[in-house]
Amino acid sequence: MKEKIIKKILNGERLDEKEGLKLFDFELLELGYLARTVRFRINPEKIVTYVVDRNINYTNICISGCKFCAYYRSPGSPEGYVLNFEELAKKIEETINLGGYQILLQGGLHPQLPFSFYEEMLKFIKSNFPQIHLHAFSPPEIVHFSKISGLTIKEVLERLIKAGLNSIPGGGAEILSDRVRRLLSPNKCSSEEWLAVMETAHKLGLKTTATMMFGHIETRSEIIEHLLKIRDLQDKTGGFTAFIPWTFQPKNTRLRHLIKVGSAEYLRVLAISRIFLDNIKNIQVSWVTQGSHIAQIALEFGGNDFGSTMIEENVVAAAGVSHRLSEEEIRHYIKSAGYIPKRRKMDYTLLE
Repeated sequence: MKEKIIKKILNGERLDEKEGLKLFDFELLELGYLARTVRFRINPEKIVTYVVDRNINYTNICISGCKFCAYYRSPGSPEGYVLNFEELAKKIEETINLGGYQILLQGGLHPQLPFSFYEEMLKFIKSNFPQIHLHAFSPPEIVHFSKISGLTIKEVLERLIKAGLNSIPGGGAEILSDRVRRLLSPNKCSSEEWLAVMETAHKLGLKTTATMMFGHIETRSEIIEHLLKIRDLQDKTGGFTAFIPWTFQPKNTRLRHLIKVGSAEYLRVLAISRIFLDNIKNIQVSWVTQGSHIAQIALEFGGNDFGSTMIEENVVAAAGVSHRLSEEEIRHYIKSAGYIPKRRKMDYTLLE
């Protein structure tokens, strides 16, 4: 079985679910070699891309109650906030002054804010900062907007596009297994709803990313189930520009009793993702959760993108993990790992 799998990978043939699961039995360095081979087949040049952007969380008030989140506050909490448009403008101005190209705009599922608030927020940003690319609202937010407005997912997306939405981040996927979702985030959209938002977005011409947060209560077969669902949808629409796996950070969450997954398991899952997702061009490494040195090693395990400068990052930081890198440092780490750093747009068009 193992020899057959290796042969298929080296010949550029697609692995099935059973073969994908078998990859977990491979030696780590063997997996790295195979993932690197796939990486250079898909992206032959020694270029590693990155984006200069800022992650703005417009509110931390959320009714989802995810057990893995240390950032949210319940409605009525004295620590809850909603950014006003003036604060938003200040953050965007700072981003532009630092050479930023896009804003990643995400927030909690706020029970009181009407759908018109989100439309107005996008219109405000676009009218004041037309040059900014708005990468906003992950699928759970879109499903939430649909529920509070009585509009369909398609209608919600059409109205947001009209207001200035450019692309959608892949957050809120966690693990696309409803067993896991029921236990971790019962008030959040189902895996089917997450995929439906992405399919609708792709059909409306929006590009999106896909993510996976692992290292909590999922099984290895559920990791493969997640990858298969992403791959199947990509076959259908071709709308995902990148896949971003990262590890769960337990500190300060209701799952703090879980042992944090180590770097070896992160590299293993990253490599498996690169091998299995044969139809997604870009795999992003996570220096935000792993630190810069593991992110460099991850470039030898199938990664070809160093992610974002994250001028601001709150959610992972709330779980006690705070890695900070400037654009200069990102370029340094890419170069010292033996690659050529290139700034990019969300759709992976190079800016240099």
